[in-house]
Amino acid sequence: MCLISWRERTLRFPFLSLLFSVWFLFSLSMSSVLAQDGHNGLDFNLDIEGKTKATPDILRRPGIDLSGRGFHNDPTWPQNLADLEVLAQLEQHLNLQGGIFRLQFDLWEFVQLAKNKQMQMEFLDNYSAVIKNINAAGGIVILNLYGMPPGLGKVLDKKSSPWDIKAFKKLVKDVIRYFSCLKEYTVWYEIWNAPDLEDFFLGEKKEYLNIYKVAAESVRELERETRRNIIIGGPGLTWWFQNLEGNNSLYPEKSLIYELIRFCAQRRLPLDFISWHAYTSDPFAERELTRYKKIVPELIREWLSYFGLDPTMPLIISEWNFDAGLNFEPRRGWESYVAASFIPSRIRSMLASGIDYQIFFCLEDFKGNKQGVNQNVGLFWFEPSYVKYIGGPKSMFNVMRMLNMLGSEMFLASRLDNEFVGLIATKTRTGLALLLFNYIDPEIAKNYLSRHLSELSAKQARALVNLVNSSKWEQIINKSIPLKSLRLNKKIRARLKEAIALHDKAVSLMQNPQGVNLKLVNLKSNYTYKKYVVDKSCCLDCAFVPREEKEIGGVDTYIETLFLEPFSVVLILLEENTAAVSELIEESTETFTTDEDKQEAERDDVAGH
Repeated sequence: MCLISWRERTLRFPFLSLLFSVWFLFSLSMSSVLAQDGHNGLDFNLDIEGKTKATPDILRRPGIDLSGRGFHNDPTWPQNLADLEVLAQLEQHLNLQGGIFRLQFDLWEFVQLAKNKQMQMEFLDNYSAVIKNINAAGGIVILNLYGMPPGLGKVLDKKSSPWDIKAFKKLVKDVIRYFSCLKEYTVWYEIWNAPDLEDFFLGEKKEYLNIYKVAAESVRELERETRRNIIIGGPGLTWWFQNLEGNNSLYPEKSLIYELIRFCAQRRLPLDFISWHAYTSDPFAERELTRYKKIVPELIREWLSYFGLDPTMPLIISEWNFDAGLNFEPRRGWESYVAASFIPSRIRSMLASGIDYQIFFCLEDFKGNKQGVNQNVGLFWFEPSYVKYIGGPKSMFNVMRMLNMLGSEMFLASRLDNEFVGLIATKTRTGLALLLFNYIDPEIAKNYLSRHLSELSAKQARALVNLVNSSKWEQIINKSIPLKSLRLNKKIRARLKEAIALHDKAVSLMQNPQGVNLKLVNLKSNYTYKKYVVDKSCCLDCAFVPREEKEIGGVDTYIETLFLEPFSVVLILLEENTAAVSELIEESTETFTTDEDKQEAERDDVAGH
């Protein structure tokens, strides 16, 4: 079910409870055969001398929003930025090169420090230190600008739209000038955060568009002054189809994304990327088929092309996480292996749909802040302490590390897919990296129905949504209420039957591991085998060490049957054992030399006689 996160939950058009994704399966190449058998499981065959292509950055390069906590004792440390200790662990354990990291810059918070210029500069210096480290490692920063400072808004509220547009423009321009022109950092600017929610913006569509106009004009003016290229985009909606009046996916052209594209095209304003959020339990959210028979990214690119803008500009999911509707979600905490298994399934689906960048929200949990925001959305947990850092990584962070260890080349015949199990096979500098995952969508029945909403008329869609939102739904999927007892449209009845079948299959798979028969051919070397596992055996503060290590040698073909537990991720690394190869060569040389010496000795003996 399309469940908005704690940050984005508000009253919506009833359709929203079902608007998710369309089911999508990769087509399998002939050299990578997937077969389903009740006893033998799934088969995956890989020729390690097969063709490869560059591994897409969205798979192996980290994308993380660095937010967390919501409070700090030091007023010069951004209040919504994760703890310094957590940032240090991020840099220690992940290769940041090519990654994209989001920072939220609260203009209200910045201006509040204006009375003490030293503190305000320390505030900027703290941002600069984080951005500098990311840029130095080869990463990109998205700086999300939001928050109306006191005295500039129509009301005394950081969510307000501006009344003094000139003063607001000067502020925005000064911030962009500082980071992009004076410091010369690589920063992309995302204008506002969730403007379709009253919790984040109090204003109308035209007022948001004016805010974007102010920022875009500032960028254009600074580019002319400095001849630097500055990237700007938005609008950071809660869902791709949303606007400030409320909308649903049956009417895509009412989306604020559509309005922003048209607005920028008509006024020749810079627009370099499109961003939105997507909190869900459905890994296929971007595969939702619209009424125009196009999936979401295809439709947005068509809008860009129609208005004469670059249709290849980056599409960014600038916030996402596993979300099934709870503020403190156990499956992001003491059962975080569930959310961990969701991560690779979700990212791989984003890649398939045409998304360019993804940004997981967020680095650290929120807790104990003045705003009362207490949510376990982070890759790291913590307990508030005024003395020392108390916290650590969840199993979700270990999966991020696994993805980061994928090789730079991906096998073309590297896809193993059904509704639940996936495999990504890559080639590293020293061998292979294979990532397998088994994720079972807890809301698979509702998400399946949402994939077929575009087939229905508005009246039929309302009927289906009302049924799913009713107290009868649980009884229907559990078959306590037979479908034949309900007065339903024929098409709706057929889809409900299929959704119930999927639900039954998911319930069954949650009880048993999934077998995968792995066959690797053309090894032609000795390898060190390491297997890393994330599953229900550990969720918090899990050591990132191999669960199994062994040597593989003397075989051309390696065969193994893996058993993937429900909600698990497995990384297999095969590293060529160069020492063993050298030793083998030396032994062969010694044997050859000994035989040669023996033959020469025999010839000498014959000559002597």
